[in-house]
Amino acid sequence: MEVSSTFHDPLSGVVVVLLADFLRQHQGWGWLRLVAGASPYKEVPGLTMAKVMGSGHGGGFSLRPSATHQGLICTFTHLDLALQFLDSPAVEAYRSRARECWIGIMSVQSARGHWDKQAWQATSPVALGAGMGDEAARKTPFAVLTRASIVPSKAMAFWRYAPATQADLSKAPGCLLAMGLGEAPLVRQCTFSLWQDTSAMLQYAQQGAHQVASAAAYKHQFFSESLFVRMQVLHMAGQWLGRRYETPALRLPQALPPVLGKPALEPSNV
Repeated sequence: MEVSSTFHDPLSGVVVVLLADFLRQHQGWGWLRLVAGASPYKEVPGLTMAKVMGSGHGGGFSLRPSATHQGLICTFTHLDLALQFLDSPAVEAYRSRARECWIGIMSVQSARGHWDKQAWQATSPVALGAGMGDEAARKTPFAVLTRASIVPSKAMAFWRYAPATQADLSKAPGCLLAMGLGEAPLVRQCTFSLWQDTSAMLQYAQQGAHQVASAAAYKHQFFSESLFVRMQVLHMAGQWLGRRYETPALRLPQALPPVLGKPALEPSNV
């Protein structure tokens, strides 16, 4: 008898994305991060989800894995706790071992679908903190996160479309940054991209290789689960592919009450 899937309560809060390209001498440390997964972050205050992911060659979306590129995606209950995490030894451990590192804090504007049977909700004013309205509305790029669990028997058919969509994404006008990520080889994939404006993103999504791949995925039901999230960048810093990214520091006009919990720890070397 088939057991019905149990869906979890929707996830809400703010999102932290960290992209790293490790120095050659720290590739082993990066590999240990993939082995450990989310377990080293269990005691981080306010953390509700953590995904440590590898990437394709050169940080792209390909069958050939990268030995140095990696991503960390986290969600936090409140903005101030996400900012606290950015100043923690856990994040500094990535920065100090990376040739290039990009970090962003984002609020969710809209989301559809599920990740591990969990939907995402738009970020609430409570999660941002009192007085953050003006800060959140300032002119900054927006980001798109897509992820999918590919039906194993249809993985090869899906991957026939991937190289062309990646090639188009890397040269799409208005795309400031893009990286392919994966929780598991071939079948659990994720793409993070940073866009100058909505029109540029829609132009890429609704034509060319991406439009063809999307139509094929829908027609042939490539995915057992998928998620599409649009996010507003609140803060970003770092360097990627030789380009510097920086936004003014966030100001929190009204501090939230202290949150009890253990300080963020540097991941162990397992």
